Amino acid sequence: MYVKCGSLEIARQVFDGMPKRDVVSWNVLIAGYCQNGHPHEALAFFNEMLAEGIKPNSITLISVLPACVDLFALEQGKQIHACLIRRGCESHVVVGSGLVDMYAKCGNVNIACKLFERMPEKNIVSWNTIITGYCQNGYAHAALTFFAEMQVKGIKPDSTTVSNVLPACATVLALQQGKQIHCYIIRNGFESDVIVGTALVDMYAKCRNIKIARKLFEIMPQQNVVSWNTIIAGYSQNGHPHEALTSVIDMQVHNIKPNAITVVSALPVCADLLALEQGKQIHGYVIRSGFESDFVVGSGLVDMYAKCGHIGIARQVFDKMPTRNVVSWNAMILGYGIHGHGKVALTLFSQLQQTGTKPDHITFIGILTACSHAGLVDEGWHYFKCMRSDYGLEPKLEHYACLVDLLGRAGHLDEAHDIIKKMPLKPDSVMWGALLGACKIHSNIELGEQAAKHIFQLEPNNAGYYLLLSNIYAKAGRWEDVAKLRTIMREKEVKKQPGYSFIEVNKEVHTFLVGDRSHPQSEKIYAVLETLHGKMKEAGYVPNTNLVLQDVEENRKEERLCNHSEKLAIAFGVMNTSPGTTIRIMKNLRVCNDCHIATKFISKVAGREIIVRDKNRFHHFKDGLCSCRDYW
Repeated sequence: MYVKCGSLEIARQVFDGMPKRDVVSWNVLIAGYCQNGHPHEALAFFNEMLAEGIKPNSITLISVLPACVDLFALEQGKQIHACLIRRGCESHVVVGSGLVDMYAKCGNVNIACKLFERMPEKNIVSWNTIITGYCQNGYAHAALTFFAEMQVKGIKPDSTTVSNVLPACATVLALQQGKQIHCYIIRNGFESDVIVGTALVDMYAKCRNIKIARKLFEIMPQQNVVSWNTIIAGYSQNGHPHEALTSVIDMQVHNIKPNAITVVSALPVCADLLALEQGKQIHGYVIRSGFESDFVVGSGLVDMYAKCGHIGIARQVFDKMPTRNVVSWNAMILGYGIHGHGKVALTLFSQLQQTGTKPDHITFIGILTACSHAGLVDEGWHYFKCMRSDYGLEPKLEHYACLVDLLGRAGHLDEAHDIIKKMPLKPDSVMWGALLGACKIHSNIELGEQAAKHIFQLEPNNAGYYLLLSNIYAKAGRWEDVAKLRTIMREKEVKKQPGYSFIEVNKEVHTFLVGDRSHPQSEKIYAVLETLHGKMKEAGYVPNTNLVLQDVEENRKEERLCNHSEKLAIAFGVMNTSPGTTIRIMKNLRVCNDCHIATKFISKVAGREIIVRDKNRFHHFKDGLCSCRDYW
C-alpha cells in the first residue's frame, strides 16, 4: 500500500520492522524503488537481498531490470540475464521483452535483436520494444523494417507502436510512410492520444511540413508541455523564429508551465533574432524556476548571450555554472571565436584541458574559428594537428574548411589550395567557397576562377558564389566578365538571396531590406541617414564604390551604397534609442566593406557603440574603430 502511494520511506520502515521477510516482500520494495524513480536504491536493495541469502525468483529479476536500464548498468544486467537463463525463464515472453529492452536501452542493439529473434513467442509489447530500441539507437530504417514485418505476421500496431515508429519516419524524412501511419491512426481512433498527436506534430515538423504540424497541434483535444515543446522546436527548425517565440508566450496563456526543455528550445530562437530582451526574460524565468543548475540550460544561456553580442554576460553565466560539460565549454569557446577574441578562446581551451574534460570535434571547430578570425595561423595549425595526435579525433570536412579559411584570410592562398588538393576527404562547396572568399580579399583572380569552377559543379544554383566571383572581377574593373556571370545566372535562373538586417527596439524586431521604404518611419529613417552621411563625409568618409557590381556613374553607385540594409537599421536605432545606447543589429549576409567603413564613422559621429553580427562573426564598433581591427 505504501509503495503504491509513493511513500517509500514508510514502506522501508515497515519492511525493516517485519519479523519475517520472504521473497515477495523483497520484490514489492524493489519494484517500488524502480517505479518511483530510485534505480540506485533498487539495485542496492537487490544486492542486500542476495547478501542475506534470499534467492531471487523470476519476478525479482524482471523487477530489477528497469534499474539496470535507468543506470546503464549493462554488466549487472548481464548478470541478471545469466540468472534468468539458469532458471529457464528466458523463453517467457515477459522476460524476453524485458531483456530486449535492457540491452537496447544500454546501447547493445545487436544482442537485443538476437534475443528478440530467439523468442519463441512475441506479443505487441515485444515488437514495440525492439522498434523503440532501434529508434533510440539511431537505426531508423531498421525500426521501419520491423514495423512492416510485425504487420506481415499479423500483429496489429497499437498507439504505443505508432508513437514509437513516427520518430523513425522523422529521422529519415520518410514523409509518405509517415502519412500512411497517420491514416492508420485516424482509422483506429488514436488521434485523441496526446502522445500519438505529439509524435505526429514532430514527424510533420521534421519533414519540413510545419503548416500541417501546426494544424494537427491546434486540433489536439489535449496539449501538454511536451506537445508545446514539439511545436516550438518545429518552428525553430523550420526557420520561423517569430512563431517559436510567440508559441512560448501562448503556452503560458494556456496555463502550461515551460520546463527546462522549453527554455533550451527558446534560447537559440532569441539568439537567431538577436532578441536580447526576450532572452533576458527567459533567463529570469530560469532563475525563478531553479533551472540554473541544469548545464544544458546554462550552456544555452551562454550561447544566447554570446550570439546577442553580450560576450561579457555570457562569461559571467559560464563562470557561475555549478557543473560544466564539453557542450558548455564549446559554447563559450565558440562565443569568443565569433567575437574575434582568439587568444582568450585559446586560454579557455587550456582551462578545459586542466579540468580533464575531453574536447570533441565541435571544440576544435570553435578553436579553429577563433584562430581564423584573429589571424592566429601558427596556433591554428598547432591545434589542427593535435586533434589527431593528442585526442585521437580525425579531422572532418568542417575542420579542413576552417583551416583553409584560416590560411586564406592570412594570405597563404597556395598553402590553402594545397590543403584542399591533398586532404583525404573529398572537398565540398563550403571548402572551395572559403578559398574563393580568400581570393576576393587578396584579389587573386586566377585562383578564384579555379575555386569557382569547382563550386559551380557542386552547387550550380548558389547565387552567393557567383556574386563572390563578380566582386573579384568588379574590383579588377573586368566589367565584361561581371556581365557574363549575370547572363549565366539569368539563364540558370539563379536567384540572389536578398540581404536584410534587423534590430530589436522595445522588444520588437524591425527588419530592413536594401533600399527598403516599407517601414512606417521610412521617411524619418532616410532623413537621419542623410544627416549621418553628411557628418561622415565631413569626418573623412569616402564611399567604396568599387563594390557596386554595375558599370554606372559614381553618384549612382554612391546612392546604392547608402541604401544598404545595415545602414537603414543603424539609422533606425539612432533615432529610436536614447543617446549613448548601444545599437545591436544582425545581417543575414557578410557585411560589405563599405558598410564596415561607414559603421566605423557612424560610431564616431553619433557617439554610439554599434554591435553588428553578420553571417560570419561579430563586429564591435566604437569611436571610429572596429574590434576586428579590419581583419575580416
